[in-house]
Amino acid sequence: MGQADREADLWGRLWAKPQALMWERLGQELEVALYVRNLSLAELPGAPVNLGTLVRQYADSLGLTTPGLRANRWRITRDEVAERRDAPAAPARPSSRSRLTVVHGEAGA
Repeated sequence: MGQADREADLWGRLWAKPQALMWERLGQELEVALYVRNLSLAELPGAPVNLGTLVRQYADSLGLTTPGLRANRWRITRDEVAERRDAPAAPARPSSRSRLTVVHGEAGA
């Protein structure tokens, strides 16, 4: 059985999630593939109820649910370094010297 369009879409979306870093580190590519295949089958009309249970178990083990994140002891935080790196640079302030102007004329006049 080849990969369906729905599976390709799910695969791409899942690997864009922060959890993907840990899946790659732990070599869980097969587990993610099994989750994708079973989720796409569970979405079909008339899918067995126990398939939904299996999908939920996969989601938990992959840290895709709040209980799964807790069980894996994973925390997803903001990437503050990337936010600063991607933020537009503040405009350069003019020097105090560039704000001065020369006034010609007599002193004390």
